[in-house]
Amino acid sequence: MKGGTLWRRIVLGVMGLYLFVPLLGVAEFSLRMRRGVYSFDAFAAVFADGRFRETFLYSSALAVVTVVIGMVLIVPAAYAVRLYAPRLRAMVEFVTLLPLVVPAIVIVFGYMRLFGSQSWLPLTDTEIGSDALLAFGYVILALPYLYRSVDAGLTSMDVRNLTEAAESLGARPWTIMLRVVLPNIRTALLSGAFLTAAIVLGEFTFASLLNRPGFGPYMQLLGANRAYEPAALSLVAFALTWGLMVLIGAFSGRRTGA
Repeated sequence: MKGGTLWRRIVLGVMGLYLFVPLLGVAEFSLRMRRGVYSFDAFAAVFADGRFRETFLYSSALAVVTVVIGMVLIVPAAYAVRLYAPRLRAMVEFVTLLPLVVPAIVIVFGYMRLFGSQSWLPLTDTEIGSDALLAFGYVILALPYLYRSVDAGLTSMDVRNLTEAAESLGARPWTIMLRVVLPNIRTALLSGAFLTAAIVLGEFTFASLLNRPGFGPYMQLLGANRAYEPAALSLVAFALTWGLMVLIGAFSGRRTGA
């Protein structure tokens, strides 16, 4: 047992060095914007840039819209498959994995072909249409993570017995969904929401090709024209992503304790 514990610590230590040593190098480089001394000038320049605030707020708002649309579509679908059509579960899982197989650039070009200026529904001609198209594109990209989070939450509860008990008490389908299902999969919903937000904040292909002011294209543009600011921005993006992961762990731990 002692040898196994020591071996695990060694493996985790090596993995930690592999992950965090490059981050330390990036952090050290980002502090060298002022020659001869360490300073936070690169971080100050990033936060003072109006495009940073604009793109971050835009992507954050789009992340909220994406989570809402995704949950409205996926939660009832996953619930219905598990309760009424369990034989279709394998097919649904296969379909939800397709965004991991089909490249994002193929999906966005298909969108532009279907909803471009010459199509029957030219969504790309207006900003609102492009925003809606981008949100639904993000729903597709987040589909594997959203569905598996919701499905894992449904697995942890006895869906059939709880549904039958609620129906015996006179509950309607929407009442069952809102007052029985959703409270029991709250942690799973939060996990899927935070993962989706992380995807939206860092996504580049959809926002760039649809010409929308996303946070991902801003990071790429800054990296192509500056030296120290991209390093600072990458650390900020890393901190945001890890912050979301910590929130997932915090809410999961709180739910487990309850």
